[in-house]
Amino acid sequence: VQLQASGGGLVQAGGSLRLSCAASGISLHYYAIGWFRQAPGKEREGVSLISRSGDSTFYADSVKGRFTISRDNAKNTIYLQMNSLRPEDTAVYSCAATLSFIGDSRGLIPSLYTQWGQGTQVTVSS
Repeated sequence: VQLQASGGGLVQAGGSLRLSCAASGISLHYYAIGWFRQAPGKEREGVSLISRSGDSTFYADSVKGRFTISRDNAKNTIYLQMNSLRPEDTAVYSCAATLSFIGDSRGLIPSLYTQWGQGTQVTVSS
């Protein structure tokens, strides 16, 4: 079972990036998916999550209105569209899978997630 995040890079403040989370060895449509980020010297922060069907989503206050999570179960891929990026969004972004969807901030508790992927670096310059 492997999750792999990709799509990170260096972007100027105000710019956009689209992250992808692809899976091998599991079918993601059984799982709710969360995006997390961790900046150097800081704790891991839950960013967004999406239900198995994609009908329900949740965003941390820090990204609400700027980030959009979506999924394409046919492609076994989850996306995180990040717009209006800020320097404080700089972090390693990772995706994770859980069988337990909770559609509020409790749904971003890392211990709920059983499958974690390698992260992708996002750097936003001022």
